[in-house]
Amino acid sequence: MRIKLVLAYEGTRYHGWQLQKDTMTIQEVVEQALAKICDHKIRVHGSGRTDAGTHALGQVAHFDPPDSKAHIPWQRALNSVLPESVRVVKSCQVDREFHARFSALSKTYSYTLWTEQDFVYPHRRRYVWKTGPLDMEAMTLACRHITGIHDFKSFMNAGTPVANTRRRVFSAGLCEGFHPCELVFMIKADGFLKQMVRNIVGSLVAIGRGKFPPEHMAEILDFRNRSLAPPTAPARGLCLERVEYPPAHQKKKT
Repeated sequence: MRIKLVLAYEGTRYHGWQLQKDTMTIQEVVEQALAKICDHKIRVHGSGRTDAGTHALGQVAHFDPPDSKAHIPWQRALNSVLPESVRVVKSCQVDREFHARFSALSKTYSYTLWTEQDFVYPHRRRYVWKTGPLDMEAMTLACRHITGIHDFKSFMNAGTPVANTRRRVFSAGLCEGFHPCELVFMIKADGFLKQMVRNIVGSLVAIGRGKFPPEHMAEILDFRNRSLAPPTAPARGLCLERVEYPPAHQKKKT
């Protein structure tokens, strides 16, 4: 049996998803919770890495439970031992061919900007980047240059070598957030490079501040080098919203 989990987490105190030596990650705390339930270590596979300080509403992971524990209510069991900053939103049984990373069709990220110049509400400070006023129209025009299939090498930070830096962006745009001072960038793609979303947001904010015209986004893409792009946006505004899969994999809720 294979179990699929949908996870939400407040990522401020964690160093991203993937296991790392001498630092706490989401994958580590989920595996620790599983070890308490199953009495031995179980590997958890995630849909992809998230940066240190990044949040999630819909991270997906899978694991293979021992036969003796196969039919327990995994959502309830895991939430009883996980820290409050990490929650299982949903658990279900899937076929053995399902893989949280390799079966994914697309991922959607949001990035929340705070456009008030003088303050951030205390309860939102861990989830937004305070930028001050931005030209939403110019940023919307810039978003048009990144939709479609492009080489996003200019928006990839060093550290994770990949064979192919081309990705397909299905949609990218801006919308209002929960508060009038919040501006949310949403992007859906078939995959993302290391810190790709944060680098795109850094460029959008520079355009929104009037430092560059909207066409500069296309120039950055064509250059295929990080040196032309503005600085990377901080991690705290980034959230993995959802990961989408073919419907045939899911069997039943656990």
